[in-house]
Amino acid sequence: MLISIFLSWFLVGLFVRISKQRGWGQRVRRDGPQTHLSKEGTPTAGGVGFVVALLLVWVLLYARDPDPKEVVVVLAALAMGVIGLIDDVLKIRSRMFGGKSELMAREKFPLQILVGAVFGYFAWRLAPALPPGLGPWFDIPLYTIVMAGAVNAFNFTDGLDGLLSGVAIIVLLPLIALQASPLAALMVGALLGFLWFNAHPAKVFMGDMGSHAIGALTAGAYVLNDAGNLTWLLPLVAVIPVTALLSVVIQVVYFRRTGGKRFFRMTPIQHHFELSGWPETQVTLRFWLVTAVTTTLAWYLLGARP
Repeated sequence: MLISIFLSWFLVGLFVRISKQRGWGQRVRRDGPQTHLSKEGTPTAGGVGFVVALLLVWVLLYARDPDPKEVVVVLAALAMGVIGLIDDVLKIRSRMFGGKSELMAREKFPLQILVGAVFGYFAWRLAPALPPGLGPWFDIPLYTIVMAGAVNAFNFTDGLDGLLSGVAIIVLLPLIALQASPLAALMVGALLGFLWFNAHPAKVFMGDMGSHAIGALTAGAYVLNDAGNLTWLLPLVAVIPVTALLSVVIQVVYFRRTGGKRFFRMTPIQHHFELSGWPETQVTLRFWLVTAVTTTLAWYLLGARP
């Protein structure tokens, strides 16, 4: 974990320097909070640095005698991260040279489902069976939805300085305490190194590669770990990402049903609170606190089960 922290810190810092030299900056939405306009041009895709750090440390320490469950989680996180990286590259090129600005949902979602389905198959083979024990026809689709849903939910949680990193660290901490998932420890370390540059005011943004990899690794770590199948805890510990995802769905459905009206001022929901008058740092801190409470509750419920 310590190696992961310092390697992530070094690689993200190096990425920031190269990004500034090459002008790989973020485009900021003009209809969003006005305080974000000053972030125009901030280096993005910083997730590349901490994902590479995590992979290097995992290969160094565990690749010689890998746990099959960890291999599945690493490959799922890497595959989802590559999908996010394509999105990041398109955004950077669009800002610099014009052209296509991002992957469309109809392009991105099938790829996520494909990766989720492959993960679902191996998770069904490796994870302890979930009640009610309906077999692969229930478990594989469930794990597919969990993986794709987590990737999108964590992606929507990004957007404020330090928000997603802090939420993910809190969600993964119990797995470290149980020594149930080395990958969870490496990701927490990598995110701590990244937070050095992503804390408000951020010198670098995470980008889609980072958020996709975090979502995939978190889902995988809760499904495949040495403490047992903890899939049922995910909606509670990840209540902020789940809420962010639901806010987007509600906004889109309401917009279409009402002919252009909005249910929230802006989605994902963290921007609704910003436009309601909460400072960015306050939204981030309060979302961290909510995550800490729900994660504590989830693990209390786990310990209280007969």
